[in-house]
Order: sequence, then structure tokens, then C-alpha cells
Amino acid sequence: MDPNALTLFVEIVDAGNLSEAARRLKMTRANVSYRLNQFERDIGQQLLRRTTRRIEPTEIGQQLYQHGVAIRNELLAASESVTTLGQTLQGRVRLSVPTGYGQYVMTAWLLEFKRLYPGIVLDVVFENRVADLLQGEVDIAVRVMSEPPPNLVARDMGPVRYVACASAGYVREHGTPSELKELRSLPLITSAVIGRRLRVAGYIGTERHEVLLEPTVVSENFIFLRSSILAGLGVGIVPDYVTREDVRRGDVVTIFDEWRLSIFGNHMYMLYMPNLHHTKAAATLIEFILQRARQSERESAARAAGA
Repeated sequence: MDPNALTLFVEIVDAGNLSEAARRLKMTRANVSYRLNQFERDIGQQLLRRTTRRIEPTEIGQQLYQHGVAIRNELLAASESVTTLGQTLQGRVRLSVPTGYGQYVMTAWLLEFKRLYPGIVLDVVFENRVADLLQGEVDIAVRVMSEPPPNLVARDMGPVRYVACASAGYVREHGTPSELKELRSLPLITSAVIGRRLRVAGYIGTERHEVLLEPTVVSENFIFLRSSILAGLGVGIVPDYVTREDVRRGDVVTIFDEWRLSIFGNHMYMLYMPNLHHTKAAATLIEFILQRARQSERESAARAAGA
């Protein structure tokens, strides 16, 4: 069996269609198609089912794909080991992080990582979409969600805790709401998901209450949301890390502390594609972030216990 043809087959399956495979491999579509047909003739089996839009492996194709992925990853790892022998850790890692968590929590981690590994190029995107990961534009994505997509590898980075909060000046002037349903009529500051009605769920004991929200300040930029809260423009519903230092200083007051709030998702996950060979640089960054996330969760638990 020609290992180069097997590698080509793996790339075609990963790409999902011949045109995308040709783009990734910097070949013509006709050349990719010819080499695939030649590989199927050599094997004596149909390996792919072709539709007008996508290709899918047959049963024998799927088995061959799994073997091919393992062989490709081992070859890449061996090549990298030889290339980097005796050198400092190098490479490029494309990382996508949430706008809020990335700015308020992960920035310090990434700066520390870069100081430890100056030879690694960090290409960091601040956004909240998963699509770029699926399209191969980033290696790793960190996202807030309730359940990770089943087609991705998801590493647990811990819970996300939301708070309702307002500036001390706003509270002095307007007081604080006593019931969760009052959030419906208050000037509200939060993020939103395009095309979805915004709801906050509150849990206290075994009770669950849900309130439909009509925010007056909406943005995916959490620095702007924090500034709006500090300016006294209303009540914010944001992850606790956005205003943690402001609460500590007394500039912001939290509301409904007895409630556990959920609005967009209650967990942080690190996501990446299955069967993807991670360079040493990417693997090192993954473990570094997970270690910092576990440390951050321990510190959060200690703060909660001491409150």
C-alpha cells in the first residue's frame, strides 16, 4: 500500500470534498480525483461515497481512514522530534478564545506562556464562534456552553458563574430588586446571541425560575459591558470574572447572591478536532491552559468557602 496515497485519502476525508482537499494540498481537483481513483483501484474497494456536496467514507473506507490517521500522526510526531531535537520549543499555534474570558482571565495566562516559550508564535483570536475551528482556521478553541458539540474533543475547564450586579452609585439611587422577575423591567446590561430570545434561569434549592430579558445595553465586548455597569447604566448579568475586582473594591454590588444564574452556558470547554495531530507547541499550550484553569477553579472555590 502506498503510504502517500493513504495520506492523501486521509486529507480528502478530513476536508469533506475534493475541492477543499485540493485547496489544502495545493493540488488541482483533477489530480486529487485521479489519485483517489487510482488508490481505490489498487485497494480493490470503494472507499468513498460521493454526493453532489460531500464525500463520506464507506465502511472499509472508515477503517482505512482510522489506520491512516494513526500512521500520519506518528509520522508527523517523528518528523517533529527530529526537527526540534536540541532546539527550544517552536511552532505556531492558532487559538480562539471568548471575548470576555479571553480578556479578563486568559490574557495573563497567555502572556506567561509566551514568556516561558518565546519560540512559539501565538496567533490568538478573540471571538465567540465555533465555526472557525470546524473550518480548520484555528487549532484550539475555548468556549462557554452547556454541552460541547459531539463531533469535537472537549476538555473541561470548569464551571462559569454568572452574577447580577450594579454599580454602587446605581444601587444608592435605585435600590436593588427583591425578586428575579423584576429583571424583566430593569435597564439590563448583558451579552446576547443573535436570533435567540434572551432568558436567564435562576436556581435556588430545587426551585427554577426563568425570566425573559429585554436588555438596554447589549454587546459581545465585555470590556464595554463592564464600563456600562460601572457607569451606572443599569443592572448587568455577566460572568463573575468580569466585575470580580470591582466587587472586591466596593465599586460594584452583586444582587441575588442566593441564586445560581445561567444565561448562555454554565461551563467552559477547550475544543479541538478529533484525530488532529497536535504539534509539541500546541500540546504544550493545551496542557498549560488546562493547568491554569484547574488552578483558577481551586482559587474560586477557596474564595467561595471564605465568603
